[in-house]
This record gives sequence, C-alpha cells and structure tokens, in this order.
Amino acid sequence: MAFRLPLLTSIFLLFSWLAYGQTLSLKPFKDDLFAYPATLSSENNGAHTVIDYRELRDINARDEVPERRAHAQYVDISVRKMQQDLSLKTDAGSIRHVAVGRTQGAAIIVLYLHGQGGSRKQGVDDFTFGGNFNRIKNLMAGNSGLYLSPDFSDFGDTGAAQITALIGHYAEQSPNAKIFVACGSMGGALCWKLAAHNDMGGRIDGLLLLGSLWDESFFSSPAFKRRVPVFFGQGSKDPVFPVEKQEAFFRSILARSKSYPTRFVRFETGTHGTPIRMTDWRATLNWMLSKAP
Repeated sequence: MAFRLPLLTSIFLLFSWLAYGQTLSLKPFKDDLFAYPATLSSENNGAHTVIDYRELRDINARDEVPERRAHAQYVDISVRKMQQDLSLKTDAGSIRHVAVGRTQGAAIIVLYLHGQGGSRKQGVDDFTFGGNFNRIKNLMAGNSGLYLSPDFSDFGDTGAAQITALIGHYAEQSPNAKIFVACGSMGGALCWKLAAHNDMGGRIDGLLLLGSLWDESFFSSPAFKRRVPVFFGQGSKDPVFPVEKQEAFFRSILARSKSYPTRFVRFETGTHGTPIRMTDWRATLNWMLSKAP
C-alpha cells in the first residue's frame, strides 16, 4: 500500500498539469445558424476577411420582425434563469449591470460595452441583432463563464473608471478567468482606455471592436506590449466610422508586428450595427483564447 499513494499522487498531479495546460475552448451553441456566410476574399493569411453580407437574407429572413425579433430557432431563453440584474458599489459609483452565468469561479469573462444611447439592457436583449446577444449569453452559461453588460456614466475617464472597478471586482471572484471586452460603436473609446490603463492593460486578454473606432495610443499601451488579441468587425457601408480608416488602423498594427494577433472581418454592404448582429462569438473567442497572453 505504501508504494501506491505516491503513484496515485503523481498521476493526479500529472492530470492536473495537463488540464491546466490545455487552452479553454468554448463548446458549440447553434453554430450552424451563426456561422459566417460565404467568404468573398481573404488576405494576410486569413487575418483579414471579407464576408458576403446581405440584408434580405441576414436580417429579413433571419428575423420574425426585422431588427426587432429574431426567429425562435436563433434563441434559447432558458438562459434567463442564470441572469441577474445587479448593482455594484465602488469608489467610482454604483454600477448597474446584468450578469449571466457564474459570478464566482468563472473560467472566462466577457463584457459588452454599449455605444451612444445604449444601456445595460441592449447587451442582454435576446431577440434583437438576430439573437446574437442570446448566443453569447448561452455560450458563457454553458462554458462555466460569466457575461456582463453594464451601464456606465460616459465614454471618458469616469466611464473607464467604472468599468475598471467592475472588471476588478469580478476578476477577484474569478482569479483564473480570461477576460475579454467587446465594445460596440462609441463603446470602443472605453476599450482603448482600458488597454492603456496600467492595471487593466495588464489584466484583460482580448478586445473586440464592433462597428467601432480606432486609437493610435494603443501602440504605447500595456495591452499592446502584452500582445493582447484584437478583433475588428466592420460594415463596409458604416456611415459613422468609415471602414477604410478602421482597416488602415488594423494594417498599422500588422506593420509594427506581422505576427501580432489581430483579425479583421469586413461585412460587405453591412452598416453600423452589422458587426453586432453578425460577429461569430464562438469562433472569435476561441481564436482569442488560443492567442491570449
């Protein structure tokens, strides 16, 4: 019996080490419905792709009520039983937010920061944007993750301080979690501020810019130095943030480092809200998990 205990202990440690070394990969959820349409072109070894987006197919045929209610097959509202509307008291003020999934011991944390005129409710609406927010909720709930959709005061320093406090709180509750921040439209200003923040730039593991803006200060940020993965989703007919400028910024990242983990998905003929509707959360986050520092 004396020789068996060290052997069993060694086996346990070996399997624990192997489990720790494995990269988290999100399990599928309605992948066939949310997969990208045809790829029109690809360059930079797949880092830049152009997707065949069509409003008649990707909005009118996907939604029971266009832009308001996705068809039932795109959603699973049973995830609502894991959803809480909360308020967190911090030095930056009380932060109202919706949490879906594990508020402690999460393996992955994803935040969605809304744009101008939005609120925490946008990021948890099950039926708008073709059901894509319902998908990220289910992906987090089904993969021991946490999804957060917060309110914040502005897109400046106050808002950044609030999001920093929110991330800090949940990072303490889930110290081993990978943390990814998705920013829609003007919310991108907060993504770049987090990247530049000494604490957050050293803590977050990926940024998703969805129909959003660019910021040259990223190149001097802690996040850039850590090679934090950056994903860009942009409609080719975005009237708010021109796709050409966002593409130029994406290419400037690669110009500084050809191997930098960044991807750009251009939805041809898509407009401002198209990336929020069309971005494949699972494919993007699995890529980011494989590249996270």
